[in-house]
Amino acid sequence: MADDNPLLLADFDFPPFDRVEPRHVRPGMRDLLTRLEGELEELEKGVEPTWGKLVEPLERITDRLDVIWGMVQHLKAVKDSDDLRAAVEEVQPDKVKFQLRLGQSKPIYEAFKAIRNSSDWESLSDARKRIVQEQIKEAVLSGVALENEQREKFNQIEQELEKLTQKFSENVLDATKKFEKLITDKKEIEGLPATALGLAAQTAVSKGHENATAENGPWVITLDAPSFMPVMQHARNRALREEVYRAYLVRASSGELDNTNIINQILKLRLEKAKLLGYKNYAEVSMTQKMATVERVEELLEKLRAASWDHAVKDMEDLKTFAKDSGSPEANDLAHWDLNFWSERLRETKYDINEEELRPYFALPKVMDGLFALANKLFGVSVEPADGLAPVWHSDVKFYCVKDSSNSPVAYFYFDPYSRPSEKRGGAWMNVVFSRSRVLARNGLPVRLPVAHMVCNQTPPVGDKPSLMTFREVETVFHEFGHALQHMLTKQDEGFVAGIRGVEWDAVELPSQFMENWCYHKDTLLSIAKHYETGETLPEEIYNKLVAAKNFRAGTFSLRQIRFASVDMELHTTNDPSGSESIYDVDRRVAERTQVLAPLPEDRFLCSFSHIFAGGYAAGYYSYKWAEVLSADAFSAFEDAGLDNDKAIEETGRRFRDTVLALGGGKSPLEVFVAFRGREPSPEALLRHNGLLPVAA
Repeated sequence: MADDNPLLLADFDFPPFDRVEPRHVRPGMRDLLTRLEGELEELEKGVEPTWGKLVEPLERITDRLDVIWGMVQHLKAVKDSDDLRAAVEEVQPDKVKFQLRLGQSKPIYEAFKAIRNSSDWESLSDARKRIVQEQIKEAVLSGVALENEQREKFNQIEQELEKLTQKFSENVLDATKKFEKLITDKKEIEGLPATALGLAAQTAVSKGHENATAENGPWVITLDAPSFMPVMQHARNRALREEVYRAYLVRASSGELDNTNIINQILKLRLEKAKLLGYKNYAEVSMTQKMATVERVEELLEKLRAASWDHAVKDMEDLKTFAKDSGSPEANDLAHWDLNFWSERLRETKYDINEEELRPYFALPKVMDGLFALANKLFGVSVEPADGLAPVWHSDVKFYCVKDSSNSPVAYFYFDPYSRPSEKRGGAWMNVVFSRSRVLARNGLPVRLPVAHMVCNQTPPVGDKPSLMTFREVETVFHEFGHALQHMLTKQDEGFVAGIRGVEWDAVELPSQFMENWCYHKDTLLSIAKHYETGETLPEEIYNKLVAAKNFRAGTFSLRQIRFASVDMELHTTNDPSGSESIYDVDRRVAERTQVLAPLPEDRFLCSFSHIFAGGYAAGYYSYKWAEVLSADAFSAFEDAGLDNDKAIEETGRRFRDTVLALGGGKSPLEVFVAFRGREPSPEALLRHNGLLPVAA
């Protein structure tokens, strides 16, 4: 059995993604959990409050589960199928049961407390202290201190939450997949750029219209971002925009895919869990593993909201005036499905920039070359293709090796760039495959090297053209690579705090958002922006326009993030899930102070808000803004050094590498930030970068 089940291979350099099939999941996971259960019992029997008798065997157990379950969950995100869903659903309760059993282990908990209280405590490294404190905290949050009925109740809640969040995510994927609009009349999609027409025809071919062409159709529009966004931004047909917008807005909010009740149950269970653990609400539980506190989050969100509001009101007035001057019949009554369309027209007029016309300058291979050249300049590492070294799950996936200045490998990563709506969930993410670890080193090496996934959902190549990206897609790739760099360039050898592990969640977006700033750095951008056919560099005047347009509608975009963060906090602090106010009432109430144009009464965006109902951002969505304060301030260190001073950039880059990218979870994020910046963070740089400082009268 084990011979033929890739999930049970005792040893591999890289996960056998190409061989794992849904039929392997049930037997593979059950066998693994039985073995880990045995190892856990052994550990508990012989546990002593020492690194070798406690932390190392524990790291081996948790790592095995993380790696194998991580493979399964990763395949579910990029290669979903009914069979895989059914298999995961069946073994999930066993996996949760084992995690609870591990998290609630009294012998392990007591051994960590004994290390904390021993006379050797002061001689431990910072990283080891952080591991011990984190393990004690996690045990308490896993219910180690609960007895009998309370523990049983707690475990029931955890099982139920795991099931509900999984179902939430599946409903969003299915609802997104379900909408298809077939268009045969070219007049109906007037305004759509060539790339969008090409994609719509390619989608039509995949749905059985084998003669579809970009020129003559038929075309199929879906709610997948590369299809949905161009319609909202460019389709002149207002009725089409409205139809597609409304479909997007109510995803997973009706019929058998309705997430409303799931959300209500999730919120009830989270509150119940918080109370069992002795907290007032779920946000307090969330904050135990963050830099911030509930009060400081509310304070920051309000500060940013107040700074953004007048700018957003002006954005709306500018849009109305522009639509009126353009002779638009809807100018006096702009609806949600008009905003993206008219902002694109205003941006084109004001800055003479057309997003679509920029695409030929951003061919994926060139963008990656420029990104890797930047990593080399800032951090002294080189990235080389290593396709064929590791098995992959799809032919589009690329594999890379990261080497240091002495040409030794320090890490590897997979990159899965294109959208595949039928099997891959939307969005973009980075995830851990292996963490750097001394304990798990093999083949006579001193450490196991870190390995990461980078997954995006950008426009696939059409015909013989490479993937031509929007500027936003370029920023997304830089963002995800920032996460990957923190994971891959870590110098921590303790697996529990290596890379992004053990980093407080509201600090984890620092390197990713930091990397986005470089998309506006002249040398960096001009090095990647080469026309895919002629090789011509993006003209400098277009670069200047891009920079000028950077803060176009910044107030509006800032408020949008603040609406998401505020509704998340509200649902997890003051909201009573059993009360008379519905989740939609809460959202509408928050929208009154975070959205200039009131949401439609039928707005059900919460039903697809996967970040907080199926991801790790519950009572944590504010982390994007919190970390943006850190990342803007970190980038301002490079501005202070002089962005055109190569030597200063290099020195500052090495300092960033040796602190933010190297220290992982081994020191608190505030200490790491101060080590890099020489002082505590301030929101001034963020407001300045976004053009949101008060306008002088």
